[in-house]
Amino acid sequence: MAFLAFGTSGGALVLDVVVALGLGVATTMVVGLDAGAGVVAAVVEVCDDPPHATSNRLAAIVASDERSLIAPSIERSSSPSWVAVAIAILTTYLSDYRLPLYRLLAQRHDTEVLCYGGAERYAPPWFADLDAQLAAADFPARRLAGPQEALRLGRHYEAVIAGFAGGALLPAAYAGAHGHGKPFVFWASIWHQPRSLAHAVALPITRRILRHSEAVIAYGEHARRFVARTRGRDSDIFVAPQSVEPELFRRTVSDAETSAFRASHGLGDGPLVLYAGRLVAEKGVEVIAEAWPQVSEPATLVVIGEGPLRERLESLPGVRLLGPLPRPDLPAAYAASACALLPSIPTPRFREPWGLVCNEAMEQGRPMIASTAVGAVAGGLVRGGETGFVIPPGDATALARSINLVAGNRVLRERLGAAARQAVQPYTYEAMTAAFDKALAAAGVR
Repeated sequence: MAFLAFGTSGGALVLDVVVALGLGVATTMVVGLDAGAGVVAAVVEVCDDPPHATSNRLAAIVASDERSLIAPSIERSSSPSWVAVAIAILTTYLSDYRLPLYRLLAQRHDTEVLCYGGAERYAPPWFADLDAQLAAADFPARRLAGPQEALRLGRHYEAVIAGFAGGALLPAAYAGAHGHGKPFVFWASIWHQPRSLAHAVALPITRRILRHSEAVIAYGEHARRFVARTRGRDSDIFVAPQSVEPELFRRTVSDAETSAFRASHGLGDGPLVLYAGRLVAEKGVEVIAEAWPQVSEPATLVVIGEGPLRERLESLPGVRLLGPLPRPDLPAAYAASACALLPSIPTPRFREPWGLVCNEAMEQGRPMIASTAVGAVAGGLVRGGETGFVIPPGDATALARSINLVAGNRVLRERLGAAARQAVQPYTYEAMTAAFDKALAAAGVR
């Protein structure tokens, strides 16, 4: 990684280039200097090691007040970043619904996304190809080697942002930032304390991180309330409303598209009830299987996804399992449906942090039927009788009753769907980025 220090001496620009860890060599060319404003602009050519390597990359560098501010590289390869950036964001994978956020943050805050994979318990196989995601990224992103590298992040970044996942990575990143006098911002998805031996052992350090992070970014009001109880204040907790790609899910789906979707999957003309997600117990799939025989309306349950409980649904009449679908096909699936389901149940280790299928369905003007164990319910997006129906976790009878109401009453579902579309409009990437802006400012990041 190349570090660049700017300064002035006797009216002349002094530019020191330090190549750390023996990773490569660098040459520089100063292209502009505004002495009055104290701003230096330079282009730095960073070459792979050995020096004669042909795959050069360019980085736009700006310095102000004798302090280097290093922008994302304007040409990048899929290999690890060679350009120092201001802020590290730690996450598991580069999921499609996060890409617009990471692009905005890279433009505004010189961020680099450090991915560590894992989380196989919650990531389906088709989602977890991290190498392909990094190769396709159009913003600074690379693999994080592990906790040892996380401990060194404070040397190379002006701030670190990380969330609850990753096991030892969270405390390592926190210690790595604070050990070098750099601010740490906690990205909070949790809204309850997981219960397991590992979580019990980690609880003291988790509480310390919650209390002593310089700022917190929360998934929603539910996460904000949880963190505030431990933190003892909420003045520096900022809600970044969860969002999905508007150009995909908010677009108008024509009648011809919905008809084509029905025809291609043999779904007929009757009401469709949609479940999209992993076929696992914590998502409430067993509750759906128990509720479906109680549904009296002549509807079809359409299931998009894969998982160990597939066979549990296959045995039920009136169920069509489509498997995983390409993301661009999902808007037509929502538009063709009467409603969507997310009856998640809490487990000792898991409680649905948000449930972005709620945003996806509501962007298409479809009501949700979700349980109180879903973050989008606790966070205020899905509201019973307004934007959908809210049921107790594990209550198959309540789920069947809600399905019957929506599937059998066009006026009701159109009213709920219109309110759902309106309610989800503020959940944008611009609003998410604004929360990061405020959190970084509160943490003292320039």
